[in-house]
Amino acid sequence: QVQLVESGGGLVQPGGSLRLSCAASGITYNINTMGWYRQAPGKQRELVASIGRGGSTNYADPVKGRFTISRDNAKNTVYLQMNSLKPEDTAEYYCKISLVFRDYWGQGTQVTVSS
Repeated sequence: QVQLVESGGGLVQPGGSLRLSCAASGITYNINTMGWYRQAPGKQRELVASIGRGGSTNYADPVKGRFTISRDNAKNTVYLQMNSLKPEDTAEYYCKISLVFRDYWGQGTQVTVSS
């Protein structure tokens, strides 16, 4: 059974940093794309960043230059380093992994940026 466990969310002041982690277990196939999404209250879930198995990355415009996505294929783990956080980054953050035949989502971790 595939499970995704996220960690690292919390409350941080504007300008601060957080590092999210998402560890996948129960995986018997190679993971293709790994990504982070976020959903703020009253808004649709949106892509934040994604990373391919070979390390190619893609970022949403609002986070370019501030967030960095990385992955450890040996640990089936994806990370999101978030720097220079802004109040508009406040949202529930979800990780997603894509296998050959389906996608899996994490349960979400709350990030709140407020003074």
